[in-house]
Amino acid sequence: MDEIFLMNNVWIIVCFALVLLMQGGFILLEAGSTRMKNAGHIAGKTIFTVGIASLVFWAVGYGFIYGEGNAFIGFSDFFYGDFDSVVDGLAGSVDFIFQLAFAAIALTIAFGGFAERAKLSAYIIFAILFSALIYPVVAHWIWGDGWLAGLGKQDFAGSTVVHLTGAMAALAATIILKPRIGKYNKDGSSNDLAGHNQVYTALGVLLLWVGWFGFNGGSTLEVDGAFFGYVALTTQLAAAAGAIAAMLIVTMFTGKADVPTMLNGALAGLVAITASTAFVDPWAAVLIGIIAGFIVYFSMLFFDKAKIDDPIFALSVHGVCGIWGTLSTGFFATPALAEMNGGLAGLFYGGGFTQLGVQFIGVTVSGIYAFVVAFIILKVMDKVMGGIRVTEEEEIIGLDLSEHGSYGYPENLKSPNDKEEQPGA
Repeated sequence: MDEIFLMNNVWIIVCFALVLLMQGGFILLEAGSTRMKNAGHIAGKTIFTVGIASLVFWAVGYGFIYGEGNAFIGFSDFFYGDFDSVVDGLAGSVDFIFQLAFAAIALTIAFGGFAERAKLSAYIIFAILFSALIYPVVAHWIWGDGWLAGLGKQDFAGSTVVHLTGAMAALAATIILKPRIGKYNKDGSSNDLAGHNQVYTALGVLLLWVGWFGFNGGSTLEVDGAFFGYVALTTQLAAAAGAIAAMLIVTMFTGKADVPTMLNGALAGLVAITASTAFVDPWAAVLIGIIAGFIVYFSMLFFDKAKIDDPIFALSVHGVCGIWGTLSTGFFATPALAEMNGGLAGLFYGGGFTQLGVQFIGVTVSGIYAFVVAFIILKVMDKVMGGIRVTEEEEIIGLDLSEHGSYGYPENLKSPNDKEEQPGA
């Protein structure tokens, strides 16, 4: 068996493990960004929804994306089980498991819009439907043999496919679920329902940062030529620039180097470079990260002013910066890298508005599709289930106790007969 073939497969399995480890980063990020009365719930729902996403992706998701079909959807390879096929120079099973990890990440991003107020049953049902009807369709359009791929849409590792798709589903959820109790006052002012552990949040961001080298680097799908090293370089530069830019902008406007904003700046840079990492020069990666760091700060303020309660900042980090990252290739894609990785050169390299136009069409249609389908699904669920939000009493108690019957921090739990408010409420 060819040595390069074996090395490629080992590399992608390692990258799969790195992307799967990002779920641990999301657990710490989301738990740290919310109140301690919901920490166990957030950790637990992440694990079982990754399980649901895996089974649905095996049953239909992979087939909808990569199966033979038409420009809209695939119709083969359901209940995937090939052991001797070769796909994109990889063993079919290796390609499958790597793509599965991306589907699970998109779902986890979507659940940012559910945080601290959705029923456990809502997570279960939506996980199935998102993994079957939303993510695979967008992924087929861009990464499968879909119509956006035919136009030359550039999205190397998923600023649109993964991040924007998840964020638009999160937006639908935040609108239907409405803000958390106590988030907004009658006069329209906002209260800071601060997360309970910034150390968890920072560690979560670091785990995500490390996992991103599997996310972006693994999307090369090969070790030959070591192009994954270049992808790692642009990824690192954008993340670093995003963190610094966000810290500077929040300090300039508030006088304080706000830690959550700085952390979101790093994630913003990572999300933005995900589409363009294989298409741009290092200086452009730095600029893309800087702009993402600025954008994420003002986006967070905008959504809060609009009374859209987004505890994990999924809309700003993954949605707005996912859009910027996708459009950035239309500006900065170099002729040589565009030719090597697909698509045309960007506007600033003499490519005109063609690629930028394709990028714009891609993010617009993909975002609208993800939002509309997610909104319809959640609205129907809300009617059929008698509501997808927990009761006011359950929300005040916390989802750890009301949904799971156990507390994420049991040493802080008072006697069950104690009628005082639980810690973190």
